[in-house]
Amino acid sequence: MLHDGFASATLAEPLARELEESARRCRGAVLTMTTLAASGHPGGSFSSMEILTLLYSFARLRPSEPRWADRDRVIVSHGHTSPGVYSALAAAGFFDIDDAVAHFRQAGSPFEGHVERSVPGVEWSTGNLGQGLSAGVGSALAARMTRGGWRTFVAMSDAEQHKGQVGEARRLAVKEGLSDLTVVVDLNGIQISGRTRDVLPVDVAADYRADGWGVIEADGHDVRDLYAAIASAVAEHARPVAVLARTVIGKGVPFMEGDPEYHGRALSEEEYVDAMTVLGLAPGLQAARERRTSPWVTAPALVAADHPELKTGSPREYGADHPTDCRSAWGAALLDIAQASPGVPLAVLDCDLAASVKTEAFAIARPESFVECGVGEHNAATVAGALAVNGVAAFWSDFGVFGIDEVYNQQRLNDINGAPVRLAVTHCGLDVGEDGRTHQCVDYVGTLRNLFGWRVIVPADADQTDRAVRAMVAFDGPVALCVGRSKLPAVLMADGSPAFGGDWEFRYGAIDRVRDGTDAYVLAMGTPVGAAIAAADALRAAGVSVAVGVTASPLELDEAEMEFAARAGLLVTVEDHNVRTGLAASVAEWLALSGRTARLLRIGVEGYATSGRSADVLARSGLDAGGIAAVLKTALL
Repeated sequence: MLHDGFASATLAEPLARELEESARRCRGAVLTMTTLAASGHPGGSFSSMEILTLLYSFARLRPSEPRWADRDRVIVSHGHTSPGVYSALAAAGFFDIDDAVAHFRQAGSPFEGHVERSVPGVEWSTGNLGQGLSAGVGSALAARMTRGGWRTFVAMSDAEQHKGQVGEARRLAVKEGLSDLTVVVDLNGIQISGRTRDVLPVDVAADYRADGWGVIEADGHDVRDLYAAIASAVAEHARPVAVLARTVIGKGVPFMEGDPEYHGRALSEEEYVDAMTVLGLAPGLQAARERRTSPWVTAPALVAADHPELKTGSPREYGADHPTDCRSAWGAALLDIAQASPGVPLAVLDCDLAASVKTEAFAIARPESFVECGVGEHNAATVAGALAVNGVAAFWSDFGVFGIDEVYNQQRLNDINGAPVRLAVTHCGLDVGEDGRTHQCVDYVGTLRNLFGWRVIVPADADQTDRAVRAMVAFDGPVALCVGRSKLPAVLMADGSPAFGGDWEFRYGAIDRVRDGTDAYVLAMGTPVGAAIAAADALRAAGVSVAVGVTASPLELDEAEMEFAARAGLLVTVEDHNVRTGLAASVAEWLALSGRTARLLRIGVEGYATSGRSADVLARSGLDAGGIAAVLKTALL
């Protein structure tokens, strides 16, 4: 196909007939693959077929080079239409259609039930509805920040317009002036439970117009009308445009048309033969079944993102004379990185909390790289992920309860998409203080523990935070820096020198022993590290010898130091986190898997706490020096 970016205003008649024939054959491929797999979504694939055929035929793409840097981005938000996506991609030349048909939904195959970035031509793994427009906003922002010049197209369903995240994305797109973003909505009026007007009515056109978008309506099955609408949207340079394509679910096979049953049901073999006859195509089920026993040949597309290299500048020294909060150290290190990397595409996203999460200085220094998303955390999380896979060093800073708890699904999808997001969440744990239990993010480690690619860093003072921020910018994959709210004393060695100053460098997984001892080993993380050290020092004066180790990497514990800790016989974990899912869980897992024997005591958050001064709330939960010392005395004396 042309892949000319919809340069012409209208579609030439010979090409229109060619596209109609391509869509017809793609419908046959959809039926064959879904019938063979005995599952899938043929109805929506049919209603979106002309949309997908046009986008993959005319967007600026190179099928032989799926990750060509300057390609247009085509994001399919309604990822359950994967049979239609795979058929249209194959017709555009990305891979062999027979390979996709034979291996659709087969274990190990790249052709999964919902679209995945491992398939050549697929830009974002979707299927959880409501994510695609946010990914499109991130892609369009990345085009601006990298000066890449590509256009972003987002294909969507009508049912997902119900979701609040879509509204968040619409408004951010207009605020940022993303006129190179085009949405095409498949208005087939059907979703799983029936007709959209009965499930939850939405005036899609009114919603887009109210948020400042241009709106063009078109016949979604007339390639001429639909092409003209998309070309007109591409020609608009003042605002983003939504093309609303009126379609029919199951279009092309009369017994499927308009029937919600075929949203997510494959045809029986008898129905399949009848449908292929209606389409004027020879059934290919048996050939596909035979091929299914052979290996697939489509090579997976590159998923890992190439993130830009940032210079980190020189570490700041805080030490004992300048106690500060870790969030301020995070903001200062971020500013240093930005100033040391003036030509690097860099984005910092905010959700109306810049003053609290300490990104205001960055916003002043790099206003073109600061993206204010308002109170729209779901959108911000996905935008950050899409920025990160499109050549931008993407940071997002928020409170823990918003940046982790509220957006778990979005962070999970960032993980699946291999997005190297740099998340900095503040106000974690009971240290949130007066804000109370609704804002107590006491599961920041446990939540991200459930995801396979995320790394978690929980620093103990400003010096460790500073160095951790500078180190984490080079990490592959997503990483979360989790800090509290309060000013913390510097972590000092027994001789009074800063534990994390001077030549000390952050190494993920390391445990730094800041006190030696033989009667017990305390492993502490984050906010209460100072209290754990104070407790050990007080006990030492009473003749009890307690070692203290500090870890900022609760999901990866240094083997050698853990071996040393276990030999003490009594191992005590201290954390401003749920004791069942944080550091203590990692230590218990290590003990069990390594076969080591040690008594384990857990000091941490046992339940939601009340509102009050951070020091008071932590003390009531036994996370002050006195509480920690009391546990150790009971165990040792």
